[in-house]
Amino acid sequence: MRVLAIETSCDETGVAIVEAQKNANGISFTVLGAALLSQAALHAQYGGVFPNLAKREHEKNLPVMLEEALQKADMLTTSEHGLILPNGRITNLEVDYIAVTHGPGLEPTLWSGINFAENLAKESGKPLVGINHMEGHLISSLARLDTYNSHILENMRMFELRDVKLPVLALLISGGHTEFVLMKKWFAYEVIGNTLDDAVGEAFDKVARMLGLPYPGGPELSRNAKRAREKGHESFAKLPRPMITTNNCDVSFSGLKTAALYALRDKGGVQNLSQEEKDAFAREFEDTVADVLVAKTRRALTETYAETFVIGGGVAANSHIRERLQTMIAEEFPNVEFRLPELSITGDNAIMIAQAALVRALENKLPVPSEPLRAVGNLSIAS
Repeated sequence: MRVLAIETSCDETGVAIVEAQKNANGISFTVLGAALLSQAALHAQYGGVFPNLAKREHEKNLPVMLEEALQKADMLTTSEHGLILPNGRITNLEVDYIAVTHGPGLEPTLWSGINFAENLAKESGKPLVGINHMEGHLISSLARLDTYNSHILENMRMFELRDVKLPVLALLISGGHTEFVLMKKWFAYEVIGNTLDDAVGEAFDKVARMLGLPYPGGPELSRNAKRAREKGHESFAKLPRPMITTNNCDVSFSGLKTAALYALRDKGGVQNLSQEEKDAFAREFEDTVADVLVAKTRRALTETYAETFVIGGGVAANSHIRERLQTMIAEEFPNVEFRLPELSITGDNAIMIAQAALVRALENKLPVPSEPLRAVGNLSIAS
């Protein structure tokens, strides 16, 4: 089975063609072709994503990304029959489904992907399915890179989804989301913890901006924190660990951002800090976030008796958070399997949307659309 997937939930334009087959061990995926274009540099001047600009860029980039993905998949043809691309090239579009992210995300950018996918489905005669962005993160985090076959098949990545022990607890952390999701059976989700205000990725970016770091600030802040950790530099300020002892799995980061702002003001502003002090403050912030996520994960694992734990989303690429969680689980929950997502697809991408669609299709769990797709900015994975 083969799916062409489209992802435009924020500022990455992604198109991927992925093939999957079900076998005795589970499901294997082969990425036939994938294209991804980030708009981060374009939005840097705004310090964040400007939705209408992102929408226009998606509309401009989608035809280009489609052709690039098809080219990599060797699916372009000169046959007189087939789908005509904007530049006149022709493809037969040999796929079983077209899948597109329909939420959650920024509604203007979601619509750009949905409209493009609907036109593509209409012209090619292929069925269209909407996929939850967060389910894409969760499924792709459970899948493992098949390093052996990926090495043999040059320029192709292969993933395997097998031996997943339920219940699964997922920590989904990104620029727009921070939530604990419990999956007791496939495709049945319960959100057992959520952010009460800001997502962890947003907090990283905002504090990075306070420190004068370029957008996207999260990775820059982490690099500075790593430098301070390696040199043993301690911060001039101790930040609060919000909600770390509350009797639930919810988190809050708005107050942490405010505390960081006040701490920098008390020093007369970031302009009065040395580079070492900036690095040490970045370390304190990252340590604070890690402390909270580790504490809440401990509580969630204790309450749910999950046998598998995964993290997904852009912030899942943060090496310090990954290492802290991995250490805690190895020491305190040795019977829980910790699955880390492949770094190349922790951020928003179309491969994860294709994987989610393929798993659903192979398990006969694809949603049956009763009406045209619509963009839902705050769509819950538990909907």
